[in-house]
Amino acid sequence: MVLDLLLIALAITLDPLPVMAFVLVVASARGVWKGLTFILGWLACFVAVIALVLALTGGQPPAPKSPPSTAALAIKLTIGVALVLYGVHRHRRRQLVRDRTPSAATTAGSEAGHPDTSEPDVSSSQGSSSSIGSRLDRGSVGASAGLAVLLQPWGLVAAGAVTVVEANTSHFSTWLALFSFCLLATATLLAAELYVVFAPESAQPRLLRMRAWMEGHQQQAIVAGCLLIGLYLTGKSIYQLTS
Repeated sequence: MVLDLLLIALAITLDPLPVMAFVLVVASARGVWKGLTFILGWLACFVAVIALVLALTGGQPPAPKSPPSTAALAIKLTIGVALVLYGVHRHRRRQLVRDRTPSAATTAGSEAGHPDTSEPDVSSSQGSSSSIGSRLDRGSVGASAGLAVLLQPWGLVAAGAVTVVEANTSHFSTWLALFSFCLLATATLLAAELYVVFAPESAQPRLLRMRAWMEGHQQQAIVAGCLLIGLYLTGKSIYQLTS
């Protein structure tokens, strides 16, 4: 259980979409307080899911090969397969976009009599970021918590919830594993928040540059995360169901 939880938490904390949104949150007006509220909403989701699972199981894992244990493994297998399929879908869509973009740029370049020197359109990306940032400036501190709930990678959270079914709360190590899951899944956000608190002048431009870099690599990160975690969950679930 511990290894599964840590791997899932690592995938959550490396998910680029919440991090990119969080950078805009802390870069907005009253960003430190909004960032703190975002983190509290983010953590509240984990605590609520874990509490719900433990309430259903009574803090005791189901017996091996029992119907509840088999059902939990079947759900974990379904989540793993869904993550793999989603990763493949994102990869194929990225390939289609990449195949179309050079051809369009080449056609435009040949018509203008110039070679293809196309580069990513950074200006449109910056314009979109500034538009979102202006909306965040007007938003309330409490709205950041709702944004955190919306941006949760719920597929990975569901995988973590099914893994918590195996938790035995009579052991201190179980509580330590659950705490480590919540902490690791929030580590990237906490690091950015602390950076803004202790080095506000240098933090904002560096975080925005990091966000711009992540925006160009988010598809690769999402595909890799979905495939790796999905294949791991699928393989382990099949092994446990058949052994």
